[in-house]
Amino acid sequence: MLSTAEVICFVATKVPQRAREFYGDVLGLRLVSDDPFAMVFDANGVILRIAKVQELSPAKHTVLGWAVADLDAEIRSLRGRGVTFERFPGLPQDDAGVWVSPTGAQIAWFKDPDENLLSLTECEP
Repeated sequence: MLSTAEVICFVATKVPQRAREFYGDVLGLRLVSDDPFAMVFDANGVILRIAKVQELSPAKHTVLGWAVADLDAEIRSLRGRGVTFERFPGLPQDDAGVWVSPTGAQIAWFKDPDENLLSLTECEP
C-alpha cells in the first residue's frame, strides 16, 4: 500500500538554471540528476522533482515546506543568501515575517525563482 511507499514531491520551473541554483546553492539540497524534463534533488531523503515546463501559474498557497528545529536561525541563514520572506495582509506576522498558528507552530514563507510559495515551520516541542 501507499502507506509504506516513499513520497516524491513535485515543483515546476520555467527557469531551470535559476531553480537549480536556488534549490542547490541557496537551499543547500543535493542535485541527484538533471535531464531535459526535470531536475531531481535529495531533500533529506525525500525526492524533490522539479519539472521543467513552458508555462507556469504558481499556486497562491504553499506548495512545499520544511519542518525546522530553529526557525530564527534558518531565516537568518536564508536571508544571508538573498532570500526574502513574504508578508501577507491581514495575517499577524512579526518583524521577521513569522506567523504563529493557533497550534503554536511558527511559520514563515518565501518564494523560489518561479514564485512557488515555500515555507519553514517550527513546531512547539
